[in-house]
Amino acid sequence: MAWWARREEDAKARLMAEIAAEFAECAAYLGRSAPDPRVMAALAAVPREEFVRPSDLASAYDNRPLPIGHGQTISQPFIVAAMTDLLALEPADRVLEVGTGSGYQTAVLARLAAEVYTVEKVAALARAAEARFERLKIGNVHVRVGDGAEGWPEAAPFDAIIVTAAAPLLPPALASQLGPGGRLVIPIEEGGGRFSASRQILALFTRAADGRLARRDTLPVAFVPFVSDW
Repeated sequence: MAWWARREEDAKARLMAEIAAEFAECAAYLGRSAPDPRVMAALAAVPREEFVRPSDLASAYDNRPLPIGHGQTISQPFIVAAMTDLLALEPADRVLEVGTGSGYQTAVLARLAAEVYTVEKVAALARAAEARFERLKIGNVHVRVGDGAEGWPEAAPFDAIIVTAAAPLLPPALASQLGPGGRLVIPIEEGGGRFSASRQILALFTRAADGRLARRDTLPVAFVPFVSDW
């Protein structure tokens, strides 16, 4: 193995160890001390260096978000692991992702689910991500440029929905597209006012047997704001 490939493998191994350690530290928030091994395997299999800017290649396996242009970021790998784990994906599941970004989270989902439908507001990001999926031969992803708050109605219902930007509340269209027994993960921005700052909390919504949505709050997070005409 060439030295640069060995360095990359070492960096990836360190990242996987950091994710596992951080997951254990956040067990009280997440309700479990370790992610599903399938989630960790998916993260280990996705080459994060393919989804960052050339100027950030040296930081591709750092456990932190990185800018991808247009005011957007590629999420911290631990947060990708946590959000993916909360979705509890099965191989036959169909997933809606709101906020494609560079496509890193999408690629992780694609290794765990049957189909991923991903919506991105910024056309340049969507097209660049689509090119990456083609280059990496990820064939079970469908990309659309549009307002993520509208979801993808004609492909609904979905077994799982993931939103990678913070919204003040759950967009009604997304709630309506979550199928029976479905799971939806979204950062919700709460609070704030004249004398206090707002905060973001990662919320997990599940569709109960009677059709109602149940909410469970998990981690405090920091995401870019949801960009929508809604």
